[in-house]
Amino acid sequence: MIVARTITDLKEHLYALSEGGRRSIGFVPTMGYLHEGHASLMREAKAKNVIAVLSVFVNPTQFGPNEDLDRYPRDEERDLKLADECGIDVVFLPTVQQMYPKPSKTSIIVSGLTDRLCGASRPRHFDGVGLIVGKLFHLIKPDRVYFGMKDAQQVAVIQQMVDDLNFDTVIVPCPTVREPDGLALSSRNVYLSAEHRAQAVILSQSLEQARGWIQEETMTAGSLLSRVKERIGSAPDAVIDYVELLRYPSLEPLDEQELTHKLESPALLAMAVKFGTTRLIDNSLYHPSGGV
Repeated sequence: MIVARTITDLKEHLYALSEGGRRSIGFVPTMGYLHEGHASLMREAKAKNVIAVLSVFVNPTQFGPNEDLDRYPRDEERDLKLADECGIDVVFLPTVQQMYPKPSKTSIIVSGLTDRLCGASRPRHFDGVGLIVGKLFHLIKPDRVYFGMKDAQQVAVIQQMVDDLNFDTVIVPCPTVREPDGLALSSRNVYLSAEHRAQAVILSQSLEQARGWIQEETMTAGSLLSRVKERIGSAPDAVIDYVELLRYPSLEPLDEQELTHKLESPALLAMAVKFGTTRLIDNSLYHPSGGV
């Protein structure tokens, strides 16, 4: 496994390994502190491509002024060990100075999809995501890029960016990986106290209950959201940021009176909830053919 810490090294190694672009590249962009969710993406990238590339970069442009950039968990040694076990060929581990040698005057803004869900409470977050992902796509030139559906909004935003800017890559959404009790794997789970960790399973439990509620003949979008919020609120320390039911991937809101069992296109039930200072997200995608 090759570890590249500079853009020059990355380009040289990728050119040699890909034989000048003739061999397929699968890419997994991350901010590190890797877990089994990331491992599932890395294994898929290796299985479906000749070369598998991982990036580990805590991107400062997607953090707001009061967010957890400095305390975001990092463990380079563990990340490299897991990447090697998953068959990654090249790990790109740049510094902030490498990626942003001077302040950027260029932005990639995906309008419409970024003004709700996480974008509503984290202004400019997705501008930072678009910028770093665009830079990485340009440097690595991947054939396929693998993202987890735990952040479904990010997947939709990146897909829109790829379509609008004609990036020559395919976005591959992958299922959310969960703990045995249902909690979605996240690097931020390490921040949870034992009590908050126990309470956090309410997110996956509410999504599971919605599987049945959404099929009820008279269930409206508004009523479904009310039930889900009430269920989450049964956890004593849960503070809801948002719970929304949106069309996917357009992320357009549903009318509150729409009957959920009659939806003609996929709908995303998404939530962000704080336990103490830790903000967790989770979601399920409902298809007209049934199931959440």
